[in-house]
Amino acid sequence: MVEAHEFQQFGEIVELPLRDPQLCVIVDTEEEFDWRTFSPQARSVRNVGLQEPLQRLYERYGIVPTYAVDYPVASQEDGYRPLREFLSDKRCEIGAHLHPWVNPPIDEVIGELNSYPCNLPSDLEYRKLKELTETIQKNLKVRPCLYKAGRYGFGENTTTVLKALGYLIDCSVLPGTDLRRQSGPNFTAFPNEPYWLSDGSLIELPVTTGFLGMLGKRGAGLYPWLRNRWAEQMRLPGVFARLRLIDRIRLTPEGISLDEAKRLTRYLIREQNFGVLTLTYHSSSLRVGCTSYVRDKAELASFIAWIDGYLEFFFGEVGGVATTPRSVYEQAVSFRNC
Repeated sequence: MVEAHEFQQFGEIVELPLRDPQLCVIVDTEEEFDWRTFSPQARSVRNVGLQEPLQRLYERYGIVPTYAVDYPVASQEDGYRPLREFLSDKRCEIGAHLHPWVNPPIDEVIGELNSYPCNLPSDLEYRKLKELTETIQKNLKVRPCLYKAGRYGFGENTTTVLKALGYLIDCSVLPGTDLRRQSGPNFTAFPNEPYWLSDGSLIELPVTTGFLGMLGKRGAGLYPWLRNRWAEQMRLPGVFARLRLIDRIRLTPEGISLDEAKRLTRYLIREQNFGVLTLTYHSSSLRVGCTSYVRDKAELASFIAWIDGYLEFFFGEVGGVATTPRSVYEQAVSFRNC
């Protein structure tokens, strides 16, 4: 399995001409499936037609979300038609999201190992993303420049694949996280700020993650220890979080409270001088019963209210502004060439 220290492609932290914190919204736009299994037959995309309430909310705050779509969404009318309506008025942008088990060509053994695109042979990773890219271009009439690997499956060959297909932005990396127990990559030592990949032609826009608490500055090194089997059996991650020793928080309404998200945002902006944050979630959470985060109508209402509350906080108390990954890339290139 590829570990963080084995990657030699990362360059400098991205510098941006920022005065106010910026926020991107990136939605993993995908089929509904049991996250414990990987079936090529799981192709329902009814959730995509349920994105309208949040889309209207984003428009109220001046946000243009990026829907990172996978093959079932890009290839079926129930998936791409609602997004084409948003695109027609430039109300959204489109990226690519690769779920190997439902994305042709399926030449691999289906299972947990190969559910991470980075574990596939490089040629197969390329051919799958090429098929997805061309399907998006055919049905959504746009060429995606943003990529998000399914299950955060970014590996040693992914940058080469992205460059070959003309991508500009990757947002697959989950900083401070070791997925090797699930056959995935190890991002323990990866930075949580945007940075240049490879020769500087690609930007990594990591999932916004932070370690808070008294031991937060040592979180990237200590947290993997808290996630081993013994520590989890002893419920140490929860104990450390409740005691405010180490608390790893992602910027998402899925499993994170609104208070936690606000605390993370204040910390990143005030203590780490963060300029760009990304709010992420799965499109399937908008269909009741499809994820563990939204099991009934009350939880759906709370999910939407969470996002509304966060946006009110970000654009109010924080004084932030809306952006898109494409805009972040353009700003970074312009600033670098000054």
